[in-house]
Amino acid sequence: MTSQNTTTGSEGTDSGISVIGAGAFGTALAISLAHKARVTLWARDPAQVSAMTKDRVNANRLPDIAFPDNLVVAENVADLPCGPILLAVPMQKLRDALSDLPDFGDRPLVACCKGLELTSSLSPTQVINEMRPDAIAAILTGPSFAPDIARGLPTALTLACADDDKGKALQKQLTTANIRVYRSTDIPGAEIGGAVKNVMAIACGAAIGAGLGDSARAALMTRGFAEMQRMALALGAQSDTLAGLSGFGDLTLTCTSDLSRNFRYGLAIGRETGFDPDITVEGAATARALQLKATELHIEMPITDAVVGLINKKLDVGRAMALLLSRPLREE
Repeated sequence: MTSQNTTTGSEGTDSGISVIGAGAFGTALAISLAHKARVTLWARDPAQVSAMTKDRVNANRLPDIAFPDNLVVAENVADLPCGPILLAVPMQKLRDALSDLPDFGDRPLVACCKGLELTSSLSPTQVINEMRPDAIAAILTGPSFAPDIARGLPTALTLACADDDKGKALQKQLTTANIRVYRSTDIPGAEIGGAVKNVMAIACGAAIGAGLGDSARAALMTRGFAEMQRMALALGAQSDTLAGLSGFGDLTLTCTSDLSRNFRYGLAIGRETGFDPDITVEGAATARALQLKATELHIEMPITDAVVGLINKKLDVGRAMALLLSRPLREE
C-alpha cells in the first residue's frame, strides 16, 4: 500500500466519501453514493485499479454496472478525501485492513461488514475502537445485496453510531436515491443482528438443500431470531433494534435468497456438494465465534451449535435436525 503524504484528521485532499475495498459490496456502495457526491473507491491491487480506471467498471464483481462520473478509483491512500471512510472488507480481514491503513485521526470509520472476529469474538466497531481509538466508529448494516444496490434498486439500511450527532451527519451523507438510511445508537443490536443472520442463513440453506422444505426453513428462521435476541440482549442491545432492518429485515433476506453466499453455502452442505473456497462466507467463521461467545455468556444457541457441527463436518443435516427436534419441550 502506498501511504506517503497521507492526510489525517480533518485535513485531506477535499471533502467526499471514501470506500475501502473494491469487492462487490464496496463497489456497489460507491456507485450508489457517487450519484450524489464525490466518492473515492480504494483497491489494493494496482492491476484492478488500472482496469477499473480505464474501463469504468468492476469487471470481476459487477461487470454490467458502469461507474458514475463522480466515482474515482485510487490506489494511494493519500488520494482519499477528508470525509467518512467506509470499510467494505470481510469481517475476518478488518483488523489487517486497519493495520495497513494510516491513522485517519477522528475521521468517521464506518464498518460495512457483518460478523464477529473469530480470534477475539469482537464485533466490527469493537475492532475499530481497539485499532483506531480516536476514530468515530459506526456500522452500516441491513438487508442489501450488492447487485441490487449497484443497479439502483431500493433498500433501507441501519446506520448505528454511539454519538447521535455524528450519526445524524453520517445518515445524511450515506442516504442516496435508492438507499434509505435509518439511524440508531444501538451498536450491539445492529452488529449482532448482522452476525447471527448469516449463521441462520447457513442453517436454512442446509435445510432446503437437504429437501426438508419451507416449513423447516420458517421454523429455523423463527427460532434463529430467538437466538439473535438472546445474544443481543445479553450484550446490552435494545429489542426494538432486532425487530428492525439490521435484525429481522436482514434475517428475512439472507435466509430466503440464492443471492446470499451464506445461504448458498448452506445449500451445498445440505446437498453434499462442493462450494467454491474463494467465495467469502462470513457466517462460517462467525458461527464459531458466536458459539464461543454464547459459552462465555451461558446462552443457549442450539441452531448456532448445529451450524458449527455442520461446518466442522461433525454432523450431517439429518443428525443436526434430529438433535434440534429432540430438545426438551418448552413454552415459546
